Amino acid sequence: MRRSTKGLQQNPHALREAREKNLEVAIGRQVRELRKRQRMTGADLAAQTGLSLGMLSKIENGVISPSLNTISSLANALRVPLVQLFSGYEEERGCMHVKAGEGVEIERAGTRAGHQYHLLGHIGSNNSGVVVEPYMITLDSTSDQFQTFQHEGIEMLYVLEGEMRYRHGDRLYLLEAGDTLLFDSDAPHGPEDLITLPIRYLSVITYPQSR
Repeated sequence: MRRSTKGLQQNPHALREAREKNLEVAIGRQVRELRKRQRMTGADLAAQTGLSLGMLSKIENGVISPSLNTISSLANALRVPLVQLFSGYEEERGCMHVKAGEGVEIERAGTRAGHQYHLLGHIGSNNSGVVVEPYMITLDSTSDQFQTFQHEGIEMLYVLEGEMRYRHGDRLYLLEAGDTLLFDSDAPHGPEDLITLPIRYLSVITYPQSR
């Protein structure tokens, strides 16, 4: 069944303007750009911040790392929030590559006999505010009946092999190879009827980072 994607606003192909990977250079460029935008000379800004003209030049050229007090003084003189002076900096973004068969086998809360969980990767604290846990789950001939899970976040299942009836809340969904199920994981959910074994599916769980 096709549905309109009109409500999806994010363009997955959009590229942001390239950012500087050196923090000192990024701060210096922002200071210079903001100063020129406000038609201030180096002498004007140096006078307002109590810096020497030579020191300000070194900051703008990314030669030295200014102290937090100096950055605060520059932000005040330029009449911008302190964080704006860091806006041109590109932080390192997490990435994890897991080769086939190298996912970490773990025990999740509620794991039962015959239920194998392989964590396929993990990125800790990040600027998105979201944690993502991708699992490869295998249910084999020794799998016993499943108790339902219930946790915060959104979960997506993609069935690679086998057939099962999967519970979400008070509804059952027949899932076969190639099927996807996306749901609010705060409702009770889990495989309820294992029809064709083995069953192998990808489970991707997303939830907010702890504050």
